[in-house]
Amino acid sequence: MSDPSPRYRIGYALSPKKELSFIQDSLIDHANQRGVDLIRIHPTKPITEQGPFDCIIHKLYGREWNQQLHQFSIEHPNVTVIDPPEAIEKLHNRVSMLQVVTRLRMPQGNEAFGVPNQRVVYKSETLMAPNATQEVGLRLPVIAKQVSADGSANSHEMCLVLNPNGLKKLKTPIVLQEFVNHGGVIFKVYVAGEYINCVKRKSLPDISEEKLNNGDTEGLLSFSQISNSARNEDEEDSCSDAEKSEPPPLEFVTELARGLREEMGLRLFNFDMIKDGRDGNRYLVIDINYFPGYAKMPSYESVLVDFFLDIVTKKRNKTVGLEEEHQDISHGGHIEEKNL
Repeated sequence: MSDPSPRYRIGYALSPKKELSFIQDSLIDHANQRGVDLIRIHPTKPITEQGPFDCIIHKLYGREWNQQLHQFSIEHPNVTVIDPPEAIEKLHNRVSMLQVVTRLRMPQGNEAFGVPNQRVVYKSETLMAPNATQEVGLRLPVIAKQVSADGSANSHEMCLVLNPNGLKKLKTPIVLQEFVNHGGVIFKVYVAGEYINCVKRKSLPDISEEKLNNGDTEGLLSFSQISNSARNEDEEDSCSDAEKSEPPPLEFVTELARGLREEMGLRLFNFDMIKDGRDGNRYLVIDINYFPGYAKMPSYESVLVDFFLDIVTKKRNKTVGLEEEHQDISHGGHIEEKNL
């Protein structure tokens, strides 16, 4: 009688909000059919008491959790942890987040890539100065983002600054990123191990010189205000720029995603990219997120289960290979003793 197919236990440690959006019934059912059991990990209890696990995925923050995960990894090196907390934490700060893009040394063909000019401002006096734009060293308009990108509600707050009056209303520390016209389209590239998928989404509309110079006393627009305005415009024009925009070449996206994956040492992430309106062959990476909303992708269930199976089978095959290699070495030693 043949042995039953192996089953794999994937532990997940997620915030309640993340668990609700990611661990859906459709994912549980699909995983179960393919021999994968998804096991919830309670972060306040020792991980070792909740196993065994073949792999652990997580998106929790905090020193205690990181310490527990680190200790577990030392005691159970055969369990793959997706991903190392120290690698994830590099994406929690927008000051340094995009530095990984500038470090990439991949060949650039017809398409080029880079990042927008950005600065971090720590003192409110800088923004209040009469020559604030010169002090900051950026051209208006700019996007103002929180320094922290740890997934908290505050970290998602962003606004568009149109003139110096808007700069004066910002609270420091703040990251200012130069706004680049990009046809109102953003490309979100999802990565799950070897899987790479680029999807197109609506973004902030282009800003004309006329709008910049219209004497707007406010000079500051939240992203929610912009989204509502864009939605009203779309009702008047059913054929939006987002629908007409061509995605970047697949080969270019794939090479860029692979480069980021290797440079960051992460396997579950996505990055947001726009096409520079000043150069149709240049793309700018504007944000990188760890463990994004995969459930928004079509057929996300099969993509993630494929990823889990790829991780655990590679790990298991590697372990078996090491054991066989060890046996061969031991066996070879016995033969050598007999020949002597």
